[in-house]
Amino acid sequence: MNETTLITTSNSLEGYRVVRQLGLVRGITVRSRSIVGNIAGSFMTIFGGKNAIYTELCERAREEAYQLMIQHGKEMGCNAIINMRYDANDVMSGLTEVLAYGTAVVVEKIS
Repeated sequence: MNETTLITTSNSLEGYRVVRQLGLVRGITVRSRSIVGNIAGSFMTIFGGKNAIYTELCERAREEAYQLMIQHGKEMGCNAIINMRYDANDVMSGLTEVLAYGTAVVVEKIS
C-alpha cells in the first residue's frame, strides 16, 4: 500500500472508485491545558481577540486525533478515508476529547 492516505470530507473521491469498504476508523485524544497555560489563556481573554494559546491547543488536539485516525486506517489496510469528520466533547471541566472519524476504504484510480 502507498504511504499516502487520501482523505476527504465528501462521500467519494473524484477520479477514484471505491472497491472495498473496511468500516469506521477513528482517532481519539483527550487534552487539557497546564495550569500555567490556563492562567495565560484566561489572561488573554481579558483583552479579547484571537486566543493563540487555546488555538494552538485545539490545533494540536485535532492533528493528533487526525494522525491516530490515519494510523487506524492503515492498520485496517485502507488507502483512503471518506466522509471524514471531527467531534469534540468535554469529558470534565478543563478536559476535552477530540475525535476524528471517517469510513476506511480501498480505492482504485479510474483510468
